[in-house]
Amino acid sequence: MNLHLLAPPPWVDYALLDSGAGAKLERFGPYTLVRPETQAIWPRRLPEREWQRADAAFEKSRGGDDGPGQWHTRRPLPDQWQLHQNNLRFWVRLTPFRHTGVFPEHSAHWAWLGRQIAARRAPTVLVLFGYTGLSSLFAAAAGARVTHVDASRPAILWAQSNQQLSGLADRPVRWLIDDVGKFVAREIRRGSRYDLLLLDPPVFGRGPKGEIWRLHEQLPVLVEQCVQLLSAEPLGVLLSAYATNMSALTLANVLAAALAEKAGTTSAGELVLREQSAGRMLPAALYACWSLGGHPHELADGKETIGCS
Repeated sequence: MNLHLLAPPPWVDYALLDSGAGAKLERFGPYTLVRPETQAIWPRRLPEREWQRADAAFEKSRGGDDGPGQWHTRRPLPDQWQLHQNNLRFWVRLTPFRHTGVFPEHSAHWAWLGRQIAARRAPTVLVLFGYTGLSSLFAAAAGARVTHVDASRPAILWAQSNQQLSGLADRPVRWLIDDVGKFVAREIRRGSRYDLLLLDPPVFGRGPKGEIWRLHEQLPVLVEQCVQLLSAEPLGVLLSAYATNMSALTLANVLAAALAEKAGTTSAGELVLREQSAGRMLPAALYACWSLGGHPHELADGKETIGCS
């Protein structure tokens, strides 16, 4: 199996300006932010004065990379502001865990997602660990009936705000606050079926009732269970993760094992962001993708590839 690099199409409202020395300099709409990035161990290309001009910089706490930290601002920033991409509008906020509610690298899969949805009238899509809902809203805008599950009430409320902002309030989206493992088990018992599955699990998480999620321990079982929810003629499964001590090949092997009895193609690789400063590619996430036909495209000759197929 070949591993591939996928980069999103250009965004008007987002850019990775530079990276290096354990951080990344990004533009979210009119504001520039500095956030930690453990994989950016190379030298920065932009002058230090460009980094110092950032509107806000996130400082990690002593508890480690995944704990809460603090934002330091050079000028007052609003509590939230709007971005748009692919006819979607959504809110950006500075959270205590350095995130902003937007992961631009995920849009590398939206072209593939749109093609899968277009292949069937009003297909059913299940999005697990859906966070602030951008992929769910893209699927709904493309004509899918979406079930979006996340254990975080604030994330669900944020996603619903994005739905209103995008003018998609009339689209069929179920927003569910639930522990993903328990939800999937109930759906299996109910005999529910979905045409397309999207999973973006965290390395570690807690359900609404304190349920513990650990990626390395629970991912294989969850994927096997999710495959039982596929319809008789499924459109695809997309799995992504941000685990730096896990490889894309690991995700591919987990997905291929769960789908061993089904015909189709499994591809895997990394989602990357391309710098404006030097054109370097910053690894952003891992992915594995399964669908009935087609072949993945590699990032080659300086051309950024959209999605997997």
